[in-house]
Amino acid sequence: ELVRQGEALKRTEQMVDKMDQDLKTSQRHINSIKSVWGGLVNYFKAKPPESKPEQNGAPEYYANSRLKEAMLSSKEQESKYQESHPNLRKLDNSDNDFNKADLVSSVQRDPYPKNQQLRAYHQKIDTNLDEMSSGLSRLKSLALGLQTEIEEQDDMLDRLTKKVETLDVNIKNTDRKVRQL
Repeated sequence: ELVRQGEALKRTEQMVDKMDQDLKTSQRHINSIKSVWGGLVNYFKAKPPESKPEQNGAPEYYANSRLKEAMLSSKEQESKYQESHPNLRKLDNSDNDFNKADLVSSVQRDPYPKNQQLRAYHQKIDTNLDEMSSGLSRLKSLALGLQTEIEEQDDMLDRLTKKVETLDVNIKNTDRKVRQL
């Protein structure tokens, strides 16, 4: 949603820049109509290039790289999460909640008690803590990406607000000049 809003802000900024360019062209025409001297000045004055309107610090919009990375990593982890979530995975009690690979790795480092039930319980707790840590890490990276994206869009909104205020003043001045004609 933030990426979509960022793109909309970018398009809005481009439209405001285009309106400003059109307003400058209108001002040239008003000067030509207003007096012979204005028309003569406009005739000898170089025409403004018909190029893309100024962006005034508005580069092409791309979603924040931190947010993109967080979203990609979150999508990668989502399938793992669904496979391991107690309410989303298929129940399989044939191996008493731990598999042979866990048993082999636990024998090699063996930080667990000798009692099999206690060992299984500790392994299950460790697995759950690892899953929680992974989920919290994912949430943190998403939150940091969202924060950065929001800050960038806030800057864009500030820039857009200034442009719109300036454009509003210019439109009122141009409207006043047209009414005087």
